[in-house]
Parts: sequence; C-alpha cells; structure tokens
Amino acid sequence: MKRTIVAIACAIGCFCVGNAHNVNSQLPQKREKKEVKVGDSETKFVHELMQKMTLTEKIGQLSQYVGGTLLTGPQSGALSDSLFIRGMVGSILNVGGVDNLRKLQEKNMQLSRLKIPILFAFDVIHGYKTIFPTPLAESCTWDLDFMYETSKAAAIEASASGIHWTFAPMVDIARDPRWGRIVEGAGEDTYLACKIAEARVRGFQWNLGKPNSVYACAKHFVAYGAPQAGRDYAPVDISMSTLAEVYLPPFKACVDAGVKTFMSAFNSLNGVPATGNRWLMTNLLRNQWKFQGFVVSDWNAVQELKDHGVAATDEEASLLAFNAGVDMNMTDGLYNRCLEKALREGRVDIKAIDASVERILRAKYALGLFEDPYRFFDSKRERTEVRSNSAMTLARKVAASSMVLLKNSQSTLPLSKHTNRIALIGPLVNNRSEVMGSWKARGEDKDVVTVLEGIKNKLGSAVAINYVQGCDFLDPSTQEFSKAFEAAKQSDVVIAVVGEKALMSGESRSRAVLRLPGQQEALLDTLQKAGKPLVVVLMNGRPLCLEKVDKQADALLEAWFPGTQCGNAVADILFGDAVPAGKLTTSFPLSEGQIPNYYNYKRSGRPGDMPHSSTVRHIDVPNRNLYPFGYGLSYTKFSYGEIQCANEFNVDGTLQISVDVTNTGGYDGEEIVQLYVADKHASMVRPVKELKGFKKVFIPKGETVRVDFTLNARDLGFWNNEMQYVVEPGIFEIMVGSSSEDLQKKEAIWKGDK
Repeated sequence: MKRTIVAIACAIGCFCVGNAHNVNSQLPQKREKKEVKVGDSETKFVHELMQKMTLTEKIGQLSQYVGGTLLTGPQSGALSDSLFIRGMVGSILNVGGVDNLRKLQEKNMQLSRLKIPILFAFDVIHGYKTIFPTPLAESCTWDLDFMYETSKAAAIEASASGIHWTFAPMVDIARDPRWGRIVEGAGEDTYLACKIAEARVRGFQWNLGKPNSVYACAKHFVAYGAPQAGRDYAPVDISMSTLAEVYLPPFKACVDAGVKTFMSAFNSLNGVPATGNRWLMTNLLRNQWKFQGFVVSDWNAVQELKDHGVAATDEEASLLAFNAGVDMNMTDGLYNRCLEKALREGRVDIKAIDASVERILRAKYALGLFEDPYRFFDSKRERTEVRSNSAMTLARKVAASSMVLLKNSQSTLPLSKHTNRIALIGPLVNNRSEVMGSWKARGEDKDVVTVLEGIKNKLGSAVAINYVQGCDFLDPSTQEFSKAFEAAKQSDVVIAVVGEKALMSGESRSRAVLRLPGQQEALLDTLQKAGKPLVVVLMNGRPLCLEKVDKQADALLEAWFPGTQCGNAVADILFGDAVPAGKLTTSFPLSEGQIPNYYNYKRSGRPGDMPHSSTVRHIDVPNRNLYPFGYGLSYTKFSYGEIQCANEFNVDGTLQISVDVTNTGGYDGEEIVQLYVADKHASMVRPVKELKGFKKVFIPKGETVRVDFTLNARDLGFWNNEMQYVVEPGIFEIMVGSSSEDLQKKEAIWKGDK
C-alpha cells in the first residue's frame, strides 16, 4: 500500500536519540538568539538597560525566590535585603495581596541599583480567592468557553492582588489515577487536553499588557504525568513516538495559543532529567516550535539534578540546566551562586546569559512594569474584583456543570424540594476547607458554602435536615455509625457526602489504594441498611475504585472538589435547578490492578485486552472500566439518529459527518456529542479509537438538533518509529455517540493525496 507522509505544525523532526541526550557534556553551548527589529522601542530600551547591568545583576534576573511563608516545596534559598541591594532578585513567588507585594516592590526599588522591577508569581491553578472546581473537574464540563472564562476570572482576581504570572495551566496527560497531580490536568485524552490548554492560556492572558491579566505557564515540560507506578517525581520511560503523539501536543497547543512561559518538569525522560534536557527546551521548544518566551525550572529542580545523579556539584547542576535552556532558576539560588564563576571559567557563553536576561526583561517591559512598577497595586481594584459577585456566580455555574452523574437508579435524582426529612451524613457535609481541593491559592474557608448550607439555602426551613458526620477520613472510629443509622431511618432520603481530603491528591500525593479512605465504605453499608433511597455525593481529586460504592448507592454523583460555591452547586444538581451534563475525562477502573486504564489502548494480536471481550487478561477482574471516558448521565434522555457521512473522504481530505440528537426525556438538557476515529489497517499498531471531535449542545425536551463535524484526513495520522508524522490511505471507522463505549459506527475511505 502506498504511504503518504505529511508535515504538520508540531513536527519534531528526525533526530539521533543518543546524540541529542548527551546531558553530561559541560562544553559551553550557544543558544539561538531572537531576531529583533532595529528601532523597536522595547528592544531599544532592553538593550540599553542591559548595557548598564553588571554580570551579577544579569544573573540576578534569572533567579526567583520565595517571598513568604507559603512553601510549595522544600525550604530553599532565603530572600534577603542583601540580594535586593546586589540586584539579584528577578522574580518572587508565593506572595499575594496588594499591600504585601507593594512592600516588596518598594524595597526592591529602594535598595537595588538599577531599579529593575520584580516579577511576582503565584500558583493560581483554579482560582485565586474565588476557587473554581479543580482543573480535572472543570475538564468534565467539556466546555471550552467555561474554561476560558474561569481562567480569565482567576487572572482578573490575581492581577488585582498584584500577581503578574501564574504557574498554570498544567497540561500533562495523565493516564494513571494513582498519580496525585492528575487533579491539576485535563485527564487522559490528548485531543481534548489540547483544546483545554489553548482555552486556559487565552483566558489567563486575555488582556496582556493591562493590569488585569497574567502570564500563563505551560507545565510540566514534559511527560511528568507518566511516572513509573504513578509515583510523583518518578522516572518516565516511553517511546519517542508515544512522546510525540500523546504528551507533546498539549504543550505545542500552548505555544500556538501564545503562552509566555514554560516550566520544566521534575522527572527524567528516557534517562535524561527534563530540567537538563537541551533537546527538549532548546532544539524542540525554541528552534523547532519557535517559542519566544522564557523557561522557569520547577521548585528546586536545578539543585535536584544532583539527586538524579547527572550532576555531582551545584556548579554542574547549574550549568546543565542553564545550557539546556532553563532561563530562570526557581528558589534554590544556584544560578546566583554558580553562573558567574562558570562564565569566568569559560563554561557558559555570555551571549546565552544575555539572551535569557533579554527574555525576562522583555516580559517585564510588556507588562508595563518599567513604566510603573506599581501598576498592578490598586487597593480599590483589589476590593472590587476579588470575590466579586460575577466571579461567585461563575464559580457556582461551572461547579454544577463539572459534576458527573454516574448512577441514577429508578430516577432517584433529582430530589423533590418538598421532601419532608433529609439525612445528611458524611465527613464532607459541613466541611469548608477540603472541598476547595489542592492548590487552593488564597482561598479562605470563610468564603466556602458547605453542602449543609447549600441545601438549607435551597430548601429553607420547611424541610427537616438531620446532619451527622458519621466518620472522619482516616480515623478508624465507628462510634457515630449508630447515630447516622438512626438519622437515616427517620428520613425520607439519605444524602451521603464522602471522598478524599484535599491533600490526598495533588503534588507528592500519589495513592496505591484508590478506595474511599477510612471507614467511609463501612458507613455507606450502615446507611444502606436503613432501607431509604441513598444518594452518594463524591468529592475527590482523582478516579477512585467504586465498584462497591456503585452497588451501595441508588444515585451516585461525582462532584469532585467544587470550590468556593460547593454547597450551592451541589444543591442545584440534587434538586434539579441544574441538569447534570458533565462527562468523564478520565476513566474509572474497577480495581487498581487494571491501571493504566485509559480508553484508547492500542490493539493486540489476541484482543483479550479489549473492552467487553469474552477472553480477559486478568482472571479475577472483568476487563472493562467501571465508568469509561466520556461517560455521564443526565436527568433527561438523548436518542441518536444514524450517522450521516459519505463512504469516502473528499478530494480536499475532509469528511462531513452529521447526526441528529433528540431529547426524548422530560428535562431540557445539554449533551456532549463525541466523535471517534479508528484506523483499521496501518503500518503500526494503532489505538482501538481516538477522540477527534466533540460538541456540547443544548437541546430542549422533545426537540432534535443536528450536530455536524468536519473531519480532516490530516488529523488521522500518527508518529512512526522514524519520528515522521504519517497519514496513510485506508479505511477508517467513524464513530459517534455519547461516550467512548456508547457509539455507532460507519466506515469511510481516504485514498490519499492526489
């Protein structure tokens, strides 16, 4: 069969793996320098400033320090007045609030010789003071407009509190729910993650140059989400074709969306620590992708090159990271301590230092900080924008939209607002802190609406609510079980709110056992014995193994960590003021032994590893996910008509696909219509299916909407072992439906380029 090779924008080219990854070389290595237009005012200003700077001051711009007590990693280099005096502070992280940041900027402007303003950064992952659902939760909305709007709202709040730069979005693909940081990303699918990455970058950077937006940061570059055994920071070993096809595209999407900064990853990739990988950060990111911003290390990651075993001393670690392409060193102070000596010894090129300094100065110039170092410090705007009514309204709406209805036997939900007696049981019913999830920035418990409060807000005093905590997360005590059982018996319906603590997921929070922690499953057993309808509301940062919980519950709602408006959003869903429309972006396994359990496995010669096969590879567990990728129920029902498409792609390489979707239920609702494709015969083993499109459509009850897709043959390709992106002629299965496991199929032929 004739094979067709096409070039695409994210091509990474052919290269020699052995030569590209020689990380132990200490030879000076030059980096490509950005071409600038003569006479450009920014260029003129930056170049004139750099002529005044000492080498110490230049290296200082490449150094970032922690400015407060909020530590998101090990204690490292301390910020001091001496550093300000010598011009050795380029950026400060983890301080927020206009008053706090103004003091730091004033100290810098008073003590430093050249008065170069400091760039202030903060982990604004899913909100600043108004906390939105965690990113994994938000991805389950499949609503790119929402993700743009929440990122924009977070940028407005953070910038109103003086922040210039956020370390988000995290765009790591995660296919192992044991990994704690799955909570920060968009799930297991590359296509969807690319769309979300673009939306979030555009949201954070919605109005760059004005003091109401922030620089975004694409992290963690790259493959951080694929560690061995799901253990955070563990090595990653994957094929280069898998790297190109699965893990790199969301980062390229960030570049295409105009992201201004990148962060290197903690992990090693195929034996090379990402923070010391010149092929990644210079050859690929700068030279091939033409990224024009700057790269920051993760927390202490430069120093940790010694722990990786690729550097023996601080000096070697600094050289390795800088020569690889890390412009700014986060927290450990190694650049300030080591690069000047390395330059004198001829181990670093001054042109490379100048290039990195120029990138950072340009970033500060573009924010207007040289014109006014205090332009982000407006106390009146901070009071107006932070926790604004519009932000809270958005937080409530998005939280409800992110929830996924996993089970609803006998239409248990929605509950009637005229229910007489409700038992509210569980450790997350009246909790303010945990429901914000990890990376809650400067979210405050006092602003959170608990589930108990949300239901009371919804129902008023007419309904009797009997609240019992029942158990804690890890305490083995069951002494409140009897009280919880009595509350259940005396009620018309039982709502159990259970799950993880916030910091059971997140950085360095990997779990080997993905069950409800502590005595929570036993508590559900007790409540089930009361014989009343049992509604289980889950709050967690990752997929859990819920086979038992699924059997215990009459209705099961995955609420994730909903954020500040938690209780109001949960009540909106439970009582029908919002109709659930969320769908999973990460598969829920039956048991931990199935992990990794993503939907688009590659085929095998004996397909016992395919879903629903009569021959399974595990003799003790059916080979299927409990809840598959793309799955989610609604209070209404949707019926799909037959797929309409030609049996052959057009000569321009496109295929028009349409399907009629009818709302046959009793509620107006939204449906996420999903398009998948499978290459039936290829020169390499291909996945059983791949998401290639989706549309979220609102359909009033009783009405039909036609949903149209345009599939381009250029999107059907893959990376081969020669690192070429190939699109091969052949027969493709076209699949449309409501989830990755509920699809109808048709075939279409692409004959290749004429």
